[in-house]
Amino acid sequence: MTTRTITPPEARAAAPAPRPVLPLWAALLAAAAAGGLLNLAFPALSIWIAAFPAVALLLVALIGRRTWSALLVGFVYGAVFYLVLVSWTARYLGPVPWLALGLLEAALTAVALVPVTLAYRWIPVLVRPGLLRAGAVSAVVAALWIGRELFLGNWPYGGFPWARIAYTMSDTAAARVTSWIGISGLGFLMVLLVALLVEVARRGRRPRAAALVMPAALVALLAFLPAFPTSANGTMRIGAVQGNGPTGYFDEREPLAVLNAQTAATEPLFGKRMDLLVWPEGGLDGDPFQYPVLADALDEISARVHAPILANAATQKGDLFYNTSFLWPADNHRSLARDDVQTHAKRHPVPFGEYVPDRAFFNAIVPDLIGLIGREYTPGTDAPVVRVGDTPVGLAICFDVIYDELIAQGIDSGAQVLVFQTNNADFRGTVENLQQLGIARMRAVETGRAVVNISTVGTSQVIRADGSTQASLNEDRPGALLEDVELHTGATAGVVIGPWLEQILLWGGLLLVVVAGVLARIRRGRWVA
Repeated sequence: MTTRTITPPEARAAAPAPRPVLPLWAALLAAAAAGGLLNLAFPALSIWIAAFPAVALLLVALIGRRTWSALLVGFVYGAVFYLVLVSWTARYLGPVPWLALGLLEAALTAVALVPVTLAYRWIPVLVRPGLLRAGAVSAVVAALWIGRELFLGNWPYGGFPWARIAYTMSDTAAARVTSWIGISGLGFLMVLLVALLVEVARRGRRPRAAALVMPAALVALLAFLPAFPTSANGTMRIGAVQGNGPTGYFDEREPLAVLNAQTAATEPLFGKRMDLLVWPEGGLDGDPFQYPVLADALDEISARVHAPILANAATQKGDLFYNTSFLWPADNHRSLARDDVQTHAKRHPVPFGEYVPDRAFFNAIVPDLIGLIGREYTPGTDAPVVRVGDTPVGLAICFDVIYDELIAQGIDSGAQVLVFQTNNADFRGTVENLQQLGIARMRAVETGRAVVNISTVGTSQVIRADGSTQASLNEDRPGALLEDVELHTGATAGVVIGPWLEQILLWGGLLLVVVAGVLARIRRGRWVA
């Protein structure tokens, strides 16, 4: 007796079309092209429009794939994208850390893109054919894209949320969307737009006007949505100094060379009126709470500018080391104790840069490289805020700028302006500082706060709350800025609801794929007779 599959009209209407759009060889080429194109959208080239065809190429390459071929496609895309984007990591430790980071991120990307392939295969089970199905598939795919970014941004070792697609929009009007729904929200809308257009193209015939209504609405939203309003609250006069001293990991330096470079670059500000002087991350040669010569120098400089100094140095407390920013008061404080100074320690020390996770394991693999990282920084726990008079100032030290929760905590603590201190000396001659500057610009728009982004070697800028540049210092040269920086109060919707939206997209996308997969299996089994 033979069996046959009986498929009623209802099941036929709901059945997915699993056939790949591209053969595997073409899909791999498309994935590589997608990784290359998306790099063009990030600084320094900042060809933002390239982000959209990059996403389209990757989605087309994933449609209809089985798990193993989807993994291969995802790995090729991730390898091309990350190895180019973070090539600056080879600047001071050579190719091994660069390859390790790039290929690890590629492998994680490959795994995290599998649900996208499954969404194209299974989500049609939930919805009848037509515009509603196209919208449902596109929304789930976009949600899973953001889920992938969150996965890579939180794991392993605290994650690396450096390459979120929304950052490609930092110099565009679309950045204003982040003030309403956060950085992940903007990324979701970008991928949703592309996924919808891919669905329109897959229909294989001239699209009806109704099919283009949603893409057109998204384009209008990205182009014309005004920023979420915050309230102006006067100004703070801030000086910021880029000393261009020998602050790199392997820079040769004389004793106090960093302090001397910072002091020389600060001299044009002596006698000028200001409320706050900002020096960058690593702007001192050591811990001023342990070395009186550094404390004396800060005393003298704060007296010359008649303002407190927001400085940064490696500090030690007991047996623990911290990457610490501190507000050195402007009055006479020869007997100043550590507990009398407002401080903030870096929340996310950089793995394999500021500490070595699982040191014994990695030391057995690459002992020469691991041996170079002798000091282990401890994560800070204090709030990323200092008070200058009555004004709270939000902080982020170097790569901490990429972590949403730290920025949100500063705003929740009342920060009216943001100061980002960074040391880019290990990446001189690369685009790392421009990529980080783009993230700082996005933070300004997202939070509705002006940002002072000050680097040891550049590029340093004062960025207005609308993302425009108020003042700038070019890289690889000393200089000082003195600007009246706007203060703002009130949290944007993006800061308040952005974290909630991320969780909805992450878990909602995964849940829908799982439900659709279960239903697909049930329906296939039900109609076998």
